[in-house]
Amino acid sequence: MRNRSVRLIIAAVVGLLVSVVAFGQTKARQQRPATGSGTAKFDPRDFSGFWEGPPPGERPAENARPAFTPAGAEAMKKRMPIYISKNGRDKDVENPGCRSSTCSNDPVHACNPVGFPRLVWEENEPIEFVYTPGRILQLFQWGRTLRELWMDGRKLSTGKDLDNLGPSWFGISVAEWQGNTLVVNTTGFDERAWPDQFGHPLSFDARIEERYTRVDADTIDGTMTIYDPKNYTGPWPYQVKTATPLVRHFKRMAPADVNFFGLKGLFSGITEAMCAPMNEVDDFNKRIRDRAIFGDK
Repeated sequence: MRNRSVRLIIAAVVGLLVSVVAFGQTKARQQRPATGSGTAKFDPRDFSGFWEGPPPGERPAENARPAFTPAGAEAMKKRMPIYISKNGRDKDVENPGCRSSTCSNDPVHACNPVGFPRLVWEENEPIEFVYTPGRILQLFQWGRTLRELWMDGRKLSTGKDLDNLGPSWFGISVAEWQGNTLVVNTTGFDERAWPDQFGHPLSFDARIEERYTRVDADTIDGTMTIYDPKNYTGPWPYQVKTATPLVRHFKRMAPADVNFFGLKGLFSGITEAMCAPMNEVDDFNKRIRDRAIFGDK
């Protein structure tokens, strides 16, 4: 009986010691600052490094846009998005949509560039900011491509200058600092590109304003507004399905996520993430699309 009592006392003491150690370790973890903590010192004008937007579940809210103009409604009739409006607000002007990539005419399903603003503001694609004289570059894994933000004081192209430059998938962007906020204006869009998964139209001379503010060491807050009087009856502030619907939070990527067998950077070996027509035909269509339609025969 005595031995049993001694064993119980020893067990209780050991249990108490384990609890104390565990509590101490938990407390230490709670008090220890995280690597790259948002409380660390930072230069609010330095966006260098690798950033990632919120997950796909926090994509833009489809019904946040203003009403179509007659031209916008007509353009929308020609789009066949997979993700269609479910509120019926525009049932008289939107096409019925479809539920697979085989019937959608989304340009990305035919290996065309994702383009801007979709690549930055809809996807959670990694972005690397690179500073060069007179420019800030945004590098993208998807398509192994880049976007130039001109910082040399030039004005946004309009009129004949814009006509001579012509349309592009990413537009033409000029930027400037307003305090510690980087303000970017972009125009010159290829009207065949879709600015989002819903297939909304965007005219050649529309203007998109972005505002990027680094709020801590690990976060850049961004807002975007589309000005396109040809297609919409008013400005279109970008909204996402989050607690801060007008702000998109870009988070610093962990160092391990931007290294690949000793190479670092979005252009340095992680992946091209490139849709090439020969890949589309020889791999994706045969292995996935055709089997989904025709079965294994």
